[in-house]
Amino acid sequence: MAFRDGPFENIKVPLAWTAAAAVVLAVVVSLFLIVSDRRDVRDHDNYTPVRAGFDAVLGPVSGVLAAPVRWAGALSDGVKGYFFAVSENRRLKAEVAELQPWRDQAIALKNVNARYEAMLGLRTEPPVAMVTARSVSDARGPFVNARLIDAGSAKGVQIGNPVINEHGLVGRVVGTTGGISRMLLLTDVASRTPVLIDRTDARAMLTGDGSGNPRLEYIRGVGSLQAGDRVLSSGDGGGFPRGVPIGVAAKGIDGSWRVKLFSDRGAIDFVRVLLFQDFGQLVNPESLNAAPLAGLGTAPAPDAAQTAAIGDATARRAAAATAAAERARRAAEAPAAAAPAAPRPAAPRPAAAPPPPATIPPPTTPGGAL
Repeated sequence: MAFRDGPFENIKVPLAWTAAAAVVLAVVVSLFLIVSDRRDVRDHDNYTPVRAGFDAVLGPVSGVLAAPVRWAGALSDGVKGYFFAVSENRRLKAEVAELQPWRDQAIALKNVNARYEAMLGLRTEPPVAMVTARSVSDARGPFVNARLIDAGSAKGVQIGNPVINEHGLVGRVVGTTGGISRMLLLTDVASRTPVLIDRTDARAMLTGDGSGNPRLEYIRGVGSLQAGDRVLSSGDGGGFPRGVPIGVAAKGIDGSWRVKLFSDRGAIDFVRVLLFQDFGQLVNPESLNAAPLAGLGTAPAPDAAQTAAIGDATARRAAAATAAAERARRAAEAPAAAAPAAPRPAAPRPAAAPPPPATIPPPTTPGGAL
């Protein structure tokens, strides 16, 4: 049934009254909203129950009214993503292709930086000056194992200087120019390095034979070497510092003792040259020849209190020494005065002269003849 067919079909509301009622209603609602939304952070009592109820009702209503807006935004983003996915994919592929070289370069620089940090952390005992160099050429063959490094006599490198990397001993310098040096590896047939066994301190000679694992020869002592023993430089002869790590002992298939070199754990491209000639450069010869007390300083002058204490102690010692001497003198004089005079010993009587010997008459014979 239509509205005009109901009981209110004859009711006619003037348009002016309708507009006036709507305005009044809008004003009342506006005033109510203004009053309910009044905020004063200094007074918490303004949050009346009316306002609390209004906020409780307004929250869900606002969420419901905002839901279509959110749905429309999500739908718009989905449509844009669907239609622009191809262009976005192309853009991302171009960015990946552009960043790939930078990624490879960053990884390479990271590895180089790690090598530098490991080499800068190397320390020798006692400290030895070192020069960092890079391998620029490699000469390998059945009898030759040598490399060229970009550090020469201009940086203080000399023939015989040991060369190490971050893992251990690599070789020694056998030739040098202003900016280039030749490094002979431990595996070269001409390499001879005096070494010691860390566990037993036994001496041996590390001899290169062209293979990757040099031999141990002239081992001192019976049973002084076992598989897995650390091998270090002995410093014998003064050509190498003592204690530089070289490798681990292992038994070869031919029955000889060999060394697995620590330097083979990584690439031999960045090395450090020890500016080491002999043990004489590690100390100051003048300090070795100095007097034993040359390094001792003089004592500071005593103050007034110390001077008085020293004088008092000296006077006490002098008085004690004088009293002891006096007591010793008196003790020596007292027994001499109390002892009686000893009697003078009698003169010895002369010994009696022995009686003269008796004369015996000669015997007589009959007739008066002798």
